[in-house]
Amino acid sequence: MDHDPNRAAPPGSGIFGLPCSAEDARVVVLPVPFDATTSYRKGAAAGPSAILAASHQVDLLDVETGSPWKQGIAMARIPAAEERRLHRWNRDASRLAAPIIAAGGPGPIPGLARNAAKADEICARVNGFALDHARELLGRGKLLATLGGDHATPFGAIQAHAEAHPGMGVLHVDAHADLRDAFEGFTWSHASIMRNVATRLPAVARIVQVGVRDLCEEEFDFIRASRGRVRTFFDPELARARFDGESWSSQCRRIVRPLPRDVYVSFDIDGLDPSLCPHTGTPVPGGLSFHEAGRLLAAVVESGRRIVGVDLTEVAPGPSGDEWDANVGARLLYRMIGWMLASQRRR
Repeated sequence: MDHDPNRAAPPGSGIFGLPCSAEDARVVVLPVPFDATTSYRKGAAAGPSAILAASHQVDLLDVETGSPWKQGIAMARIPAAEERRLHRWNRDASRLAAPIIAAGGPGPIPGLARNAAKADEICARVNGFALDHARELLGRGKLLATLGGDHATPFGAIQAHAEAHPGMGVLHVDAHADLRDAFEGFTWSHASIMRNVATRLPAVARIVQVGVRDLCEEEFDFIRASRGRVRTFFDPELARARFDGESWSSQCRRIVRPLPRDVYVSFDIDGLDPSLCPHTGTPVPGGLSFHEAGRLLAAVVESGRRIVGVDLTEVAPGPSGDEWDANVGARLLYRMIGWMLASQRRR
């Protein structure tokens, strides 16, 4: 690839300022701009475009993973008609979902249950979009980074990876357990993504959760009933152990240990400290620092495991052009891609 990483990104260039096409890239970023079931604060649908713009400010030498850009990173080219359809689906599903979310669920209100079913039907189409594109890209030997949208959007990509790598584990970084059943009446809610993975994708051997500090009793009961298939490292417990002297590096080794050899990383940005993502849909005090997140990814690779795919979700730009969330998101995405590529070399 003919590219000078020391120069500023040219106007109109691809993600991270690279002149690489999806055909030539080793890693393809699949944008899924959809956030219809966001239950508190919307904006994640604008995440992919905001991260694309912010990525032009990312310097391409990463002191931990080297120069991932040299293997080629490109944003998937979505046909214009399909892109317009995605945006229409998001508008239509958001319109249907808004009164249901305001009511706290469909309840007995006439018409709301029908609207919830219609919104779910649109969400299922988005799953199909991600599944079809992920299957096609994986079939061409690409490594895939799915970019949401809310945290419901990567389900199709996770399904495609589970088909390609049966027995894989999911490393789930999030402030929330996302194990609710049909939250607010939506089967495909952002708060239900890991419940759907656990119940609908038997090829996923285990889900290991990190950063969780907001969950309901239903989710806690589901974790206990899973008999270890869902292993949750609660954020307050990890923090207390660090206060008592356990290092984060030691904790990372503990977190990684239950994972199978092949690992898919699903990263909701609110798994980080909210000072790094203040405009995300559901920020929660606590969470990982940027460097703690990087150290966790490094521990996966250093253990000899292979990162087979990643997603990053819930990045929402702030009002009046505030780019901080996208700035952090772009750098986290580059670091995730770097460790994914490094894991391929180690294997």
